[in-house]
Amino acid sequence: MSKQNSQYVHEGTLKISQCLHDLVAQEITPGTGISPDSFWKSLARIVEDFGENNKQLLLKRDQLQAKIDDWYASDAGKSANSGDSRKFLREIGYLVKEGPAFKVEVEDVDREISDVSAPQLVVPVDNARYALNAANARWGSLYDALYTSGVAEPEDEPASPPKKFDWQRAKRVIQWVRDFLDRVVPLEDGSHADVVQYAIVPAGRRTLRVHATLKSGEHTTLKSQGQFAGFRGLMYEPSEILLYNNGLFMRLQFDRNSFVGKKDLAGIYDISMEAAVTTIQDFEDAVSAVDAEDKTLAYRNWLNLMKGTLTAEFEKGGKKIKRSLNADMEFTNPYGMLTTVSARSMMLVRHVGIHMYTDAVLTKDGDEIPEGFLDAMVISLCATHNLSGEGAKSFANSRCGSIYVVKPKLHGPEEVAATVELFARVEDELRLKRNTLKIGIMDEERRTTANLKECIREARNRVIFINTGFLDRTGDEIHTMMNLGPSTTKDQMKQESWLHAYEDWNVEVGVNTGVYSVGQIGKGMWTMPDLMKAMYRVKSVHPEAGANTAWVPSPTLAVLHALHYHEVNVVSIQRAKVSKGNTKLETILQPPVLREELSDEEIIKELENNAQSILGYVVHWVEEGIGCSKIPDINEINLMEDRATLRISSQLIASWLKHGLTTRDQVQDIFKRVAVIVDNQNLETEGYRPMAKNHGASVGFEAALELVFQGVESPNGYTEPLLHKYRRMAKVPHS
Repeated sequence: MSKQNSQYVHEGTLKISQCLHDLVAQEITPGTGISPDSFWKSLARIVEDFGENNKQLLLKRDQLQAKIDDWYASDAGKSANSGDSRKFLREIGYLVKEGPAFKVEVEDVDREISDVSAPQLVVPVDNARYALNAANARWGSLYDALYTSGVAEPEDEPASPPKKFDWQRAKRVIQWVRDFLDRVVPLEDGSHADVVQYAIVPAGRRTLRVHATLKSGEHTTLKSQGQFAGFRGLMYEPSEILLYNNGLFMRLQFDRNSFVGKKDLAGIYDISMEAAVTTIQDFEDAVSAVDAEDKTLAYRNWLNLMKGTLTAEFEKGGKKIKRSLNADMEFTNPYGMLTTVSARSMMLVRHVGIHMYTDAVLTKDGDEIPEGFLDAMVISLCATHNLSGEGAKSFANSRCGSIYVVKPKLHGPEEVAATVELFARVEDELRLKRNTLKIGIMDEERRTTANLKECIREARNRVIFINTGFLDRTGDEIHTMMNLGPSTTKDQMKQESWLHAYEDWNVEVGVNTGVYSVGQIGKGMWTMPDLMKAMYRVKSVHPEAGANTAWVPSPTLAVLHALHYHEVNVVSIQRAKVSKGNTKLETILQPPVLREELSDEEIIKELENNAQSILGYVVHWVEEGIGCSKIPDINEINLMEDRATLRISSQLIASWLKHGLTTRDQVQDIFKRVAVIVDNQNLETEGYRPMAKNHGASVGFEAALELVFQGVESPNGYTEPLLHKYRRMAKVPHS
């Protein structure tokens, strides 16, 4: 990678890009008790002590893949049964010996992670507006979510709302919500649909309860008094009533003078649902941060989130809007005491993987340092402002004093152990209590899946999260078996036995190692953000499988997905899975090779679909620096694309090229045809530079093709190195 950052400041044995050096000296270190000089000396020691091991871990990845490639290219590998494959993988050190049963022992975990089953957002931290939207998505309007999505509409009615407000549609939403309340927070007698007045009344010595008057004149209360959590306003006329179910809160909101409330029998104008209880502020797949300038922007946003000072200004509907973090709310609880309720999502932060290196900081010899080392130090020091500094006063993230780090793309227990060792060293250098840095393990690489129990063992005092990232996991699956045969199509992949086994295995291992009792067992992203009604119909499978969180792409979808956690008691499902392990390793290791010959038409269709996915995403990543995009597919269905989806698409075509299902010329021709479609889809995108008129002048088009043509050689099929290369090329004329 070229040294694009020309201005460096020397600090001991390191050379630091000027903009990053200024950020640390002027904005991050003040108030932490850590001087800039001390900070850079600490980083230098970490680079010196851990740098060589990082290289060896990456070398081991390449060596294992080379052995697997040779095995699959041999007659023995091509004809191997599941037993032969497991034996081979053990011999080369890919599969490690499984140790005795154990339970994780993690302290100081906030209830949002340890106790609450709820949706999770993933958001690019380099975009202040999106980062704030997600941080403030702890609560969301149920009426708006249902009205917008069409969930309350009959099947023969369109899901999308009309341009003009439809009161009949709104009434169906209100009735749907009353039915929902009857299911999850029922009254002792009667229905919420028949309540004309809610009030708060004494329930006995020093306690309060909800009092509901029905239109018949009868009086009732909640069937379970434990579901009343508090209120705001006057007892006889509350402005809000806080209810509780399955670990989640909801707020009945009253205003008889509002547009909806004045037409509502009980004066309810909305139900505010606790929705995105946790959010991952992402420095990895959702961002395009290729140099010191980009990293500095992302670090600054994270710093200001931790201080509680991040703001974003933008125009919407002709009006200027300034957004900042929501302040916590106060309610009177059932004992008459004031209690604080968080208004913000609990934030985790995702670092980059160990394979990424950065020239934002160089060694004395001019070598790039592991970017994950820089993330660990800078992000953690920023977070100390929220543990004891400015942010802790009014915008505390963790009340237990923890920093929640999601570490992606780890391959096996050895890499988890190296990360745990790094975190311990960072704690020492920054004077943090041992195990302040918690770890979320992304189960998105095949070697981690196969050795998941031992991965968790290595992090047993820190692990608060395991998550199935099925998109990246599929990309690694294709790359691992590259020499065996051509990959199945994307649609066929969804039916492959390994994929279903992988999802079940993650929950089983997480339950039986005790992760579920202290943290999150998560499922992957819903990638069709506009198909909200479809999401509501199908995503209940995640809590039903025993996952206590799953990813959604927007705050509105977080509200809808939260409904599933009210209807499903995840804890009881998880407890039922204890000591049960029905998933077999041999099923997980079954490679998804194409088993039937495809017609020419089927091949072209699959190539076009993947070309569309690649081009639509890469052109925005490379030429505009957008790491996560809503991209229309070839059928005009909007999909959330990030580097994980890119990894699948590029690896699939690379696999087909290698095994002769297509040719280089055919791929180029299809990409040129699809470029016309992508250009047309972006006609109204400001600043978009068309590809089809001059393919040779389009950096985005060139990058997309190289991702495919270099797919076999790219380590583990990762797309980041090439994306970074071309993004930096695209930035040069504009720098």
